[in-house]
Amino acid sequence: QVQLVESGGGLVQDGGSLRLSCAASGLTFKTNSAGWFRQAPGKEREYVALISWSGNTYYADGMKDRFTISRDKALTTVYLQMNNLKPEDTAVYYCGARDGIPTYYSNSYDYWGQGTQVTVSS
Repeated sequence: QVQLVESGGGLVQDGGSLRLSCAASGLTFKTNSAGWFRQAPGKEREYVALISWSGNTYYADGMKDRFTISRDKALTTVYLQMNNLKPEDTAVYYCGARDGIPTYYSNSYDYWGQGTQVTVSS
């Protein structure tokens, strides 16, 4: 049974940093791509960053200079390092996994975690 568990969210001040983790069981990122998405109240889920099974990374516009997606050597955990956080980054952050190439279409992901809340105060 596949399970994704996100952690690392919290309350941080404007300009602060957080590191989110997505621990996978039942699959590895050797053959699965992963994506970090976020959803703010009243808004649709939007993609933040992707990492392919081969390690290529992709970022939504405006994210690359502040966010970094990576994975551990065991290929079971994906991270999202977030620096210089802004109040508009406040959202629930979700980790998704899918077999094959990554995509920024959230409905193309096979598995999702429960989400972790990130709140940035001004």
